[in-house]
Amino acid sequence: MSKQTNSSAILESISDAIVDVTERVSQSVVRVGAGRWRGGTGTVWSKDGHIVTSNHVIGDMREVEVGFSDGTKHTAKVVGRDPYSDIALLKIDSNNLTPVEPGNSDNLKVGQFVLAVSNPFGRQPSATSGIVTNPAYSVRGWWGSTMDKVVVTDARLNPGYSGGPLVDARGRVIGINAAYANNRGISVPVNTVKGVIDKLMHDGKIKRAYMGITADSINLPDNLSEQAGIGQDAGLIVYGVDQDSAAKKAGLAIGDVIVKLDGKPVESLIDLRGLLDDKAIGRHVNISVLRGEKLTQLTVTPTEAEE
Repeated sequence: MSKQTNSSAILESISDAIVDVTERVSQSVVRVGAGRWRGGTGTVWSKDGHIVTSNHVIGDMREVEVGFSDGTKHTAKVVGRDPYSDIALLKIDSNNLTPVEPGNSDNLKVGQFVLAVSNPFGRQPSATSGIVTNPAYSVRGWWGSTMDKVVVTDARLNPGYSGGPLVDARGRVIGINAAYANNRGISVPVNTVKGVIDKLMHDGKIKRAYMGITADSINLPDNLSEQAGIGQDAGLIVYGVDQDSAAKKAGLAIGDVIVKLDGKPVESLIDLRGLLDDKAIGRHVNISVLRGEKLTQLTVTPTEAEE
């Protein structure tokens, strides 16, 4: 066999493998319509009718239309949504769907092959491919929250791809596609999606603790950090404190710099949100703040955040 023939055989084998993965995954991809000019893709999560999509696709809708490649359409109820992760869970009345196979997003590698699959028109599935360029990147979304450890790829996500699956070479879902910005695809890691979906199925919403502050990350001067015995390079400076909030009752003030919660470092809003989970609701939380050059200890009792 000549070198040229051998190369052609390898390329053909790769092409056939990509086609096979696309066809298999497409069985679990649907159209999600949320109005005449809005819509995206949904990913079948369970045989009994649960479908995952992006929260920004459905907006504030309580029911949406779901379309399958065979032309059938169903009305799906919104089980729950999480604006912070941009994930929403839908449910249709069916018990014979083909769910995706969830993978593991914790061990993704830079350069790993990925395939993004969508079905924004409800008939012919669409797909793009690429590689992982950053497996754990933090990004601020246009929906107002900072998403932690999203998967960034160079796979192009065309309009309508939001809510569709990002899969590996074996067709296992490693993320749910959310956005395309700066020539990069942004996807919510499947391990994050699993946790969100479990809670939405159980409670219909994601419970989060709420302190009632407006804050942003700020770098700390080395001498101040050493003098106060903090041992970290940044903290959260408080720009605003809501009236009648847990933060107000705890004595937090504008200009305070939050550096620790229950002894754990807080250097960014992601750190703060990670510590203010549902377990912190109604619990006394020790908070360390820099007030001027002095380290001050306060106790805050977070309430449950409203949607």
